[in-house]
Amino acid sequence: MKTVLIVEDDVVNARVFSKILTKRGGLTVKHTEDVEEVVSLARSGDISVILMDVSLAHSMYEGKPMDGIKITQLLKSDPQTANLPIILVTAHAMEGDRENFLSQSGADGYITKPVIDHQEFVDQVKAAMGNSINE
Repeated sequence: MKTVLIVEDDVVNARVFSKILTKRGGLTVKHTEDVEEVVSLARSGDISVILMDVSLAHSMYEGKPMDGIKITQLLKSDPQTANLPIILVTAHAMEGDRENFLSQSGADGYITKPVIDHQEFVDQVKAAMGNSINE
């Protein structure tokens, strides 16, 4: 079973994403905004893709505040988690934000909130997983 890790500080968004991905996508979903748990789950090999909120209000790691960009950089710089697909999910949708966030973070994809087309959302998440979704 393929598992999506949702890193999101808004419980309503996390629930909406989770429901769409489980009901429409048939995927297993985990949710946390705890950075140590994110790193641990990413290293476990049990996660197929991470949906990373860019603006995390409460996330701390080793005593420092961490947003989704910094967490993505951390995961992409770790040889154990560097190949794990990460999709940034954000309400920041101004011109240039997508390119800026992707180049800063090293993330593999970018989805704007709110998610309106549920099937397109599921398709983007599954595409980020690559061919492994049919295993």
